[in-house]
Amino acid sequence: MSDGDDEPADAADEPAPDESESAPAEEPDADELSAEDEEPRPAERERYEALLDRLAEAEDALEAAETEADLDDMEATLEGIEADIEAADFTDPEEFQPDEEELDEDEDVEELLDFEEELTNELQDLQDELEEQRGPYAADVVNEIETATSTVESTRWTETGDEQVADAIGTFVADVASELDADLGGDDVAALDATIQAVEDAALDADEDEGTIAALLDLADDLQSGIDDSQAFADLSSRAKLQYEGFYDVLGKHKDYPPEWSAIKEWTKRDNVEMVALCMEHFGDSEYMQNHCLEAFVRMGNPEAIEVLKEKAQRRNLTAVEALGKTGHPDAVEGVADYIDSDSNPELQKTALRAVGELGATEHTEDVAQWLVAEREDVRSAAARALGLLGDTRAIDPLGDVLADDAESEGVRASAAWALYQIGTARALETAAEQTGTRSFLVQSEAEKAAAALD
Repeated sequence: MSDGDDEPADAADEPAPDESESAPAEEPDADELSAEDEEPRPAERERYEALLDRLAEAEDALEAAETEADLDDMEATLEGIEADIEAADFTDPEEFQPDEEELDEDEDVEELLDFEEELTNELQDLQDELEEQRGPYAADVVNEIETATSTVESTRWTETGDEQVADAIGTFVADVASELDADLGGDDVAALDATIQAVEDAALDADEDEGTIAALLDLADDLQSGIDDSQAFADLSSRAKLQYEGFYDVLGKHKDYPPEWSAIKEWTKRDNVEMVALCMEHFGDSEYMQNHCLEAFVRMGNPEAIEVLKEKAQRRNLTAVEALGKTGHPDAVEGVADYIDSDSNPELQKTALRAVGELGATEHTEDVAQWLVAEREDVRSAAARALGLLGDTRAIDPLGDVLADDAESEGVRASAAWALYQIGTARALETAAEQTGTRSFLVQSEAEKAAAALD
């Protein structure tokens, strides 16, 4: 019998509680943290932060810099930091990025900081700020004067503009003389050159003479503004430019409208290429005036217009190609010969064939002759006439074949007969004269001319 202090028998039989279930979970060791929660480049981050601190110190020092010597020291400091950034040999963060196939569909990857790029950007900002704090220098004044001089020399000024530029230069030179206490004077480019020499001779220091340099730069700005405000020839309207050039001086009391057309006709009579070219230049946006100018060149046939016409011919302008042929000058051949084969543009091709003939470019005889068998009748006819204008005896046989071909059109055969007559040698005339008995009136007419020339 129990004395009351003993445990119940069944209690002694109960199993001890499971310690694994009741014990609290242990905190994971720091070394066991996932690599995703750690900086994979600890040593590089340490170098990065150290360089970042140096850049911050350099920024403070740059703000405190007051003299050119201070800025020179800062430049050396930044160069040292730049060298250390390059030597740090930072790893490209892309090397630490997992492959796409290793990621879950909804998993985002945190982008790692590019240490070298961050530091380089910070450094570049400081270097830019350093350059902004430098100067101004006497060399800046010289550069401004040289720029103004270049503008004066390279610009065509009107008479009014010449006076305005001279006033601007004169004022500038006098003001610089006062600022430097130098003996300067004049109102032309030579005076500006003398002013440059005076600035260089003054040996101005960026620190000690900062105020003087700033004043000279202000004067140089005023000079450039005065030059910019002066009247250049380019500032005039098209008609004002032509008026200035004397284009309208040939006009009498009675004139057509527009007056440019009347002036062109008068200059054409005087064989003046320059004035017509000026009109073409200043009325470049007017197709009406462009056409009148080109037609004027056709009428003049003056070789002085070749360069202007070549430029227009490059744009496949028919009138320009025609005008080149009218010059009769070998330098014009280059501007038209390329269009002999323009069968996609028959009008241009026919114009080029005639122009080559008028220019007597016998080096292109074979190129022209191949178009005697062109698909288009008008091109075949143009080729035949071009051969006649060339006067090359090598064309006699192919022209004779065309003339003798009864299946060929009357117009093309007549052109071949005309061409043989133009070549004018005995054999050419005899070949043409063989067709005096033909039924075609046009061909017979040309053949009879050839026969008459043989008598």
